[in-house]
Amino acid sequence: MPWVEDKYLAWFGENKTSYTAKENLKSANITGDKNIGAITDGVAEGVGGQFSSGGLLGGVGDMSSKEGVNRAERGDTGPFDKAKMEKQQKGWGETLSGGMLGGGGGKK
Repeated sequence: MPWVEDKYLAWFGENKTSYTAKENLKSANITGDKNIGAITDGVAEGVGGQFSSGGLLGGVGDMSSKEGVNRAERGDTGPFDKAKMEKQQKGWGETLSGGMLGGGGGKK
């Protein structure tokens, strides 16, 4: 249930994009040195904070969480449903000659 996760993260001023960015950057501890680890944790907090609801890129983070992550979890394609788009597309003859010559896809 994506809305439960969204609500929980919102209590902490986060969204799924900022939370994922922080966690991915924190897990990238390459050297094992605690000083470098502290620096990467600080960078992770800074980058994730920019995508959080109050950050500079908060609108981007909120929109990508809602439209990107939540739809990906549900398997929803939104307005880009391939089956719907194929029905709506017109054929070559319908677009070129349909208006000018009276041909192209009329009822028979």
